[in-house]
This record gives sequence, C-alpha cells and structure tokens, in this order.
Amino acid sequence: MERLRERVLIADGGMGTSLHTFDLDLDKDYWGLENCSEVLVLSRPDVVAAVHKSFFDAGSDCVETDTFGANKVVLAEFGLSERTFEINEKAAQIARGVADALSTPEWPRFVIGSIGPGTKLPSLGHTSYDVLEDSYAEQARGLIAGGVDLLLIETAQDILQVKAAVNGCKIARAEAGMDVPIFAQVTIETTGTMLVGTDIAAAATAIHALGVDGMGMNCATGPAEMSEHVRWLGENWPHLISVMPNAGLPMLVEGQTVYPLGPRELADWMLRYVEEDGVNLVGGCCGTTPEHIRALREAIGFDRRPRARSPEWVPAVSSLYSQVPLRQENAVLAVGERANANGSKKFRELLAAEDWDAMVGVARDQVKEGSHVLDVCTAYVGRPEVADMQEVVNRYRGQVTVPLMIDSTEVPVLEAALKLLGGKSIINSINFEDGEEKAERVLGFARKYGAAVVALTIDEEGMAKEVEQKLAIAHRLYDFAVKRYGLPASDLIYDPLTFTICTGVEEDRRHGINTLEAIERIRRELPECQIMLGLSNISFGLKPAARHVLNSVFLHHAQKRGLTAAIIHVAAIKPLHQIPPEHVEAAEDLIFDRRDKGFDPLLRFVELFKDVTVASAKKAAPATVEERLTQRIVDGDKQGLEDDLKAALEQYPPLEIINTFLLDGMKVVGELFGSGQMQLPFVLQSAETMKAAVAFLEPFMEKVEGEEKGILVLATVKGDVHDIGKNLVDIILTNNGYKVVNLGIKQPIDSIVQAACDCGAHAIGMSGLLVKSTVIMKENLEEMRRRGLDIPVLLGGAALTRRFVENDCRAAYGHPERVHYAKDAFEGLKLMEQIMAWDAARRAG
Repeated sequence: MERLRERVLIADGGMGTSLHTFDLDLDKDYWGLENCSEVLVLSRPDVVAAVHKSFFDAGSDCVETDTFGANKVVLAEFGLSERTFEINEKAAQIARGVADALSTPEWPRFVIGSIGPGTKLPSLGHTSYDVLEDSYAEQARGLIAGGVDLLLIETAQDILQVKAAVNGCKIARAEAGMDVPIFAQVTIETTGTMLVGTDIAAAATAIHALGVDGMGMNCATGPAEMSEHVRWLGENWPHLISVMPNAGLPMLVEGQTVYPLGPRELADWMLRYVEEDGVNLVGGCCGTTPEHIRALREAIGFDRRPRARSPEWVPAVSSLYSQVPLRQENAVLAVGERANANGSKKFRELLAAEDWDAMVGVARDQVKEGSHVLDVCTAYVGRPEVADMQEVVNRYRGQVTVPLMIDSTEVPVLEAALKLLGGKSIINSINFEDGEEKAERVLGFARKYGAAVVALTIDEEGMAKEVEQKLAIAHRLYDFAVKRYGLPASDLIYDPLTFTICTGVEEDRRHGINTLEAIERIRRELPECQIMLGLSNISFGLKPAARHVLNSVFLHHAQKRGLTAAIIHVAAIKPLHQIPPEHVEAAEDLIFDRRDKGFDPLLRFVELFKDVTVASAKKAAPATVEERLTQRIVDGDKQGLEDDLKAALEQYPPLEIINTFLLDGMKVVGELFGSGQMQLPFVLQSAETMKAAVAFLEPFMEKVEGEEKGILVLATVKGDVHDIGKNLVDIILTNNGYKVVNLGIKQPIDSIVQAACDCGAHAIGMSGLLVKSTVIMKENLEEMRRRGLDIPVLLGGAALTRRFVENDCRAAYGHPERVHYAKDAFEGLKLMEQIMAWDAARRAG
C-alpha cells in the first residue's frame, strides 16, 4: 500500500492467455479437468512459475496467483472442494517464491491473490450469500497462508457476490491476524453495466460501504470501452484505483477467440488513465501478454507518481441497479411508506393473502410516484416475519429499481434481508430503549453488509419529546455509532421523532415546534449526518384531506430547517402553491401553536376541513382556457387536459399553444423548482402533463414537406431522467423537416457519439434538468475533444445558463463556435437552421 501511494505499479497480464502458449496435456497436466487451470499449481508448478517469471521479466511489479476459480463452490464442480486451502496456499507460495527471488530493495516485487467471480450469481438466486462467504473465506485463508500481499476480488459481475467475497476475506484476515489489503474490481459490459444491471456508481456505493482499500475494473472489454467508467472512478472514488482491461473486445476468427489490441495501443490507453484519471495499479486481463506489459512499462516508466486527485464522494445508497444520493438536489429523500404491514392496510392484506405479485405492484407504484427509497416492513402478528421479508426482498431486489430500507425491530429479520441485497440499503432502525446491546448488533450488520442506519431519539427513559432531550440522545447516538463503531457520519440518519399535534392535549401542542427546532440544531451541530422523519405522525387523528395539507406544510418547514429525508406517501404531498392560501395559513397556525384569546388553531383547522374531501381540497381552476392550460402544467394536472386543448385549438394553432401557454407553465415550474418551492417529484408530474399535452397536439401540427433538412442526435445525459425538454425539441424539429435520433434518458457519451457516427448527424443535442447534468455536459465535451470531434453541439436544460455554456462548455470542447446554448425548443430549431446553413456554405466553399 505504501508503494502504491508512492508510485504507479504494474501488474501482470492474462494468466489463461499465457498458459495456452504451453503444450499441456489434458489428462496428464490438467488431470482430465478441462478448464481448471488452478489444478496446474499442483500438477505443473513449474509452468505456473514460468508464467509469473515471464511477466516479472517484462516489467511487472506484481503478479496474480493462478487461483481465479479456486473457491470452494467452483472447485466442487471438479471434485476439488476439499483441496481449496491447499491449492490457494500452493499457488501463493509459487508466486511468492518467484517474486522474492527477483525482488531488490530498489524494486520490490509483490503477489496479488486472485479471487474470481465463480459460476453462480447470488442476486439471481443461483446460490446463497452464506455459501459464498464460506467459500471465499476458505480461499482467502489459503492465499494469506501462502504469503500474498493483496487480495483482489476481480471480474465481479454481481455486487452481492462481492459482498460475500469481501466478508470472506475479512474472516480469513481476522483469523490470521494480518491486515492484508482488499481490492475489488468489477466488470462492466458493453451495455454500460455489470452483468446483472449494476452501473458503476451503484457498484462503487455498495463497495465503498464495505471498507475496501481500492476499487477498479477488469475484463469484459478493452480499455476504450472502459473510459467513461474509469473517469467516473477518478472523479468520485476516494481510495486507490486499479484498471486491468482485455487486449480489446474479443473477436471470433476462424473459430478462435482473438484479442485485437496490440501492446502499444494498450499502453497508450493505460498511460492516459494514469495521467488523466489518477489510476494507481494497471495491468492486463484476457489476451494481454508479456509484450503488452513490456510496452506498458516503457510507457509508465519506473518512478511515476500517481496523479493527485480531488474526488467528490457523494454519500448515497443503492439498489442492484443504480445509486441514490442521500441528499437530493432541492428535495428530501422520499422514502415510500406503503410497503409496510404496520402502516398500510392494503399491504397487510396482500401479505396475509401471500399475493407477492401485487406487493411488487405496490412497490412499483411508489417508484412511479417519485419515491427514491422504499421502506419495507413485513411484521404482522401470527406470520413468520423472517420468511415474509425474504419473499418480499427476493422479488423487490430484481423487480424494483430503487434502494430498500429494511424496517424491523427483530435482528434476525434485518440480517436475513441484508444477505439478499447487493446494493447499499438502509436499516430502520436503532435506539437505546433497551440499552446499547441490540444497537451494537445492528451496527455490526451495517458495517458488514454495507448499510446506512436510521437512529431514533429514544433512550432508556423513552421517546424524546423536548428539544434538549432529542439533542442529547442524538449526540449519544453519534458517539456510539460513528466514534465507537466506525459508521460513516453520512450514513447515520437521525429520526428526531414527531408526534401528533392534533389531540388538543396541552403537552402535545408544541410537538411540531420541538421537532423543527431539533432538526435545525442537529443539522447545525452534526452537519454530516442525515435527518429523517416519519412525517405522517404529525397529523394523526385528522381526516385525510386535513392530513394531506398538514403533512405537506410541515414537510416544507422541516426541509427549510434541514430535514434531508422523509417517510411519506409521495402522491399525498402537495407543494405549497397547490394548496389554497387559507389552508396553508391554518396549518402553520397549528404547527406553530399560534393561539390567541378566543382563537384555537386546532379547532380552526378541524372546522376548516369539516366538509372538505381529498378531491375537493384544490384551488379553484382559472376561468379562461389559456390560464387553465398554463396552470395545468404548473400543477401537473392531466384530468380534463384534452378538453382544454380541444378548446384552445379552436382559437390557436398547436405550435402557439405549446410556445405560449404550455411553455409559460414550464417556466413557472422552473422558477418554483429553482427557489425551492417545488420539489423534484412535482416537477416530474408537470413534465408528464406537458408530455401528454404535446403528444395530443402533435397530430395537428403541419409537417414541413420536402427533403430532410438535417440530422440531430438528441439525448438526456447520463444520470438524468428528465426528458420533457428534449422530447419537445424532437417534436418541433421533426415537424420542421429535420430527422431527430432521440436516444432517450441517462445516455453515456459513448452511446451519443456512436449514434452520431452511425447516422451521420449534423449536430448533437444534450439535455438535462439537474445542476449535476451541466457538469456531465462539460465532461462529455472534454471527452469529445479528446476523441478529436468537432461536430456542432446544442446544450439545453433548466440549470444551464448562457454564460456557463459560452464560457465553460465552449472552452471544454476547444471549438467555441460549435457549442450553442438552446434556451428552449424554438431556439433549438433556430440554431439547427444556422448549423445547416453553415454546413451548406462550408460544402459550397
């Protein structure tokens, strides 16, 4: 580790590639075990040693043991499971012997223990977590006994398998009393994700929570296809980075697998990763030979220090598929509350009926509504909670795209669920009601399986209701979880508790005030931690319409004080601009206990909602159709939308309806979002309404006849799911004679550039709503510059400014005249006309 921090180290190339160059006999050398190269450490240690020496002679600082498939599960397929320890120890000793013989004080040589993915994917139910952890523990025991310097979990295709391998290594490490470093390398396919669908950010989130020393990538592709993911690691991953690609994408030539990338080409790519992305450990995987490593040594040199990086690690949780930051941009982390047998009658009934498919439907509905995380609780009297939790999580982990919060008071239930989840989840919860012993066990699970933890302000004296009491317990929880047990502060999620303010009892009147003040104090005194509320407790006892209003207003104030997350029914929360002003004022009077002589805010609030239903608790619709259309976009209200559009078409052409009334609504949405008055889920509702309106109007638009004017490749950038602006550009340009190749959302730069090349695009359009999307646009332009591209680019999105585009983005591309700011769809049309005119003039000239 010291050497890695001081200089870039070079590993070896492909073990299998090298073994195939020897004339080995299947029966004699492989003992009749086809594809079991690990047996060679017993039958032909001389051959294995020769491979190691060939790479050391070529310039490697370290070599990997011949143990890629030497775990108990894989070796059992060859009848060698009982020899797992022996094979790994022997393999490590062979490599150690060669390394020690060649080491000098100036040039020490190292041995990396290779731990491959095996043949079974636990996230797909091929095997269990416990079986894999035991299998990898035995492998690691042998590698450590044989003297490896590093344990490398490589070619990982399933993050749950990585968890089992890391924890197996930790078990063996603890038994040996040796702090051998652990690295984990994932394999990202040409699809842009791991085999089971995990993107690089989700993988890194889960792996970071396991406390490994380094992360990287290997196999599946050549270095070119890794570039976007390596850059992500360089910008985000806070520890050491390793990269070991194949010698290009494998090709089948005359029945043989061929790797096309030559030594010089591989070396050039790896030098770029070292110089630009700060990679610490480089080497090769399939198809790479000693010649590749020799070229790599020539390119890297002997004394190259790792490039200094300033990574920006974002505390987050993850599902099997994607990462969700714990702090949302201009919003709280919305934790869906309806997959909870305690709080949802519907979910409880489905659980009792064991209607698992319908329970998946409950989860998916919450995701559609905008929930970032789902709270899952299967506690139901008379039912087996562990088995029920396993049934639900087994389905949710593959069929639901967002992370899960495992909600149980029973420790076995928590562990059973965590063993099924490859992502980084949230445990709900710990407290000190029964002392510290149970909390200690739960924190142990959080550290082992990599999870964030909700911590309730409850101690041996009960639930804290006063501000100072809440603060005292919060500090005690911090000292316990962070200082004593090593939980990252950002993974500690306080629930300072709120209680109903709707009883009329004097001592309950200040619960809302106390909770808001506690949130503000915790945020100020423990700023790295998160703060969450079970929001609906504040309104317990009221009618549904009144609850929705009180919950929404209280959430608004809690977020202003520093709340970062809330357990809510997203569809029942409204932004303040959608609530009648007198209802907002009455809710605030109740929350802040604004009593006066002859005025009781609780009685006033109850009276106000005496005859109000959920359906009727809306502001009155504007009188004119023009105002109604604008307001529908702002409110995200589709009901009756088509009738209003039909009425508007009697007076206006469709493009004028879009450009004036509908876009006016989207401008208001942008202003509300930017000022913090509208949260992201409501922006999405507005976008869906806009999308529906434009789709209705599209058939009424007159398409420009004649030859295709030009081709635009259009995409929402990686990490952003917002597409209303992009789709509007598509419609406007298509209806004006242009061909638009609309790639959709979350598009990496590789896909955008490839599409532009495939269709001969005249321009590329990149869109995104979030602030982080503007950064990605700039990075995309930098990558396009590296690739020598000069195609015109249009940039659009709510967070973009003309100044950012014309200064930062133009500088990043290196062709300032080719980067344009499209403030809306019609500006995009105007810019495309300019681009095509310029193109025509260039061709004519």
